[in-house]
Amino acid sequence: MGGPETKAIKVQDVDEVSIAVEPRLSRRPKLEVALRPLRRPDFLKLWSGLAVSQMGSQVTQVAVAYQVYLLTHSALSLGLVGLFRFLPITVAAFVAGPLADARDRRVLMLVTQSTLLINSVAMAVLSYQGLVTPAVIYAFVALSGLGFAFDGPARQSLVPSLVPAEQLTSALSLNITVFQLATVIGPGLAGLLLRYGGPALAYAVDAVSFLGLLLALLRMDYRAPAQSKPLRISFSAFRDGLRFVASSPEILWMMLLDFVATFFAGSLLLLPVFADQILHVGVGGLGLLYAAPAVGAVLAAGSMAALPPVEREGPVVLGSVVVYGAAVALFGAATSFPLALLFLALSGAADTVSMVVRNTIRQLRTPDSLRGRMTSLNQLFFVGGPQLGEVEAGVVARFTTPPLSVISGGLACIVASVAVGLTVPRLWRMRRLDTRGT
Repeated sequence: MGGPETKAIKVQDVDEVSIAVEPRLSRRPKLEVALRPLRRPDFLKLWSGLAVSQMGSQVTQVAVAYQVYLLTHSALSLGLVGLFRFLPITVAAFVAGPLADARDRRVLMLVTQSTLLINSVAMAVLSYQGLVTPAVIYAFVALSGLGFAFDGPARQSLVPSLVPAEQLTSALSLNITVFQLATVIGPGLAGLLLRYGGPALAYAVDAVSFLGLLLALLRMDYRAPAQSKPLRISFSAFRDGLRFVASSPEILWMMLLDFVATFFAGSLLLLPVFADQILHVGVGGLGLLYAAPAVGAVLAAGSMAALPPVEREGPVVLGSVVVYGAAVALFGAATSFPLALLFLALSGAADTVSMVVRNTIRQLRTPDSLRGRMTSLNQLFFVGGPQLGEVEAGVVARFTTPPLSVISGGLACIVASVAVGLTVPRLWRMRRLDTRGT
């Protein structure tokens, strides 16, 4: 075989860009392919900082669920956590996306991460003094959600600026891998912190973890290039993002599929109920239940980083969503702790395959000048689905049983994926970087 083959596409809207497809990698060592983005100093700094920060965030996620359940013993109260996490993202979407496209994304992350650090410190102090109520937790979750609403578009839009286009799939897989590794280690660490130090210690550890990403951002050499025509932060700028997504069927349908699937199967906030009432494994087992999906996700993300990019993107996404729904339903029916861990791991693997492919589709088909707004819109689907799904799962569990809530959600996820596949046949024919209409 001769030299690397390169293809290109053109994406037209506010900007016209030409994006090179990554060279064929069949003869390159898989590990070398997977780790190439880490040779980029700025990406390595961001990736390392995220590894520390995300571990702390996972500790807090478990601490929040544990503290709410400890105070209320209510599945519905657990479900409301998702609602308070999602509402700020909805409100901030109109500003967060244009802001990420108009300002230096690195500087914006410095501001959001500092704000999140202060929020976690406040929660640690309140927990230590015994002043936490469900209302205080919901307020903390809402403020954190607001911080992440601005952080997400900046962070995700920054990554394509740190690596060449041919390394983007590997870079996104590495980001997911480190996130899922944090999800493996974080819940287990949370179990120990909650057992020996209580929620106050868990929140304090989260606060310290933000320092890792802040230091990484300060040490980065990347600076945003000067814009020839500065973008005004306005509703008109947000509307440009809406127009782009609406005119990009592949991006729009992937967002809708993600929302519907995770809305029905977004039931992981019920894990404290399963650990306590169904599997009888206590707080130590709860940490393992939270970690199980991440184990499967790490294996899936690591494999995808090392393998050539997926060619038949549509069928892979639809199929992985079906597997995800089936795994969630099987978890809901499990009464054995090992089987529950196995099915949760399978759900994490399937979800990650879908996530990597969908994220690659979005980033490669979006001009850099619109990435912040596209990502902000995607957050409404990506975060809204599972968070509102947690509310739905909590309500169904309240009026039926937690297992029935999870089983029905998984089955509904399968039905939704099949329905989308039958309704939108173009998804079955969608291939890598094929942006032509059908």
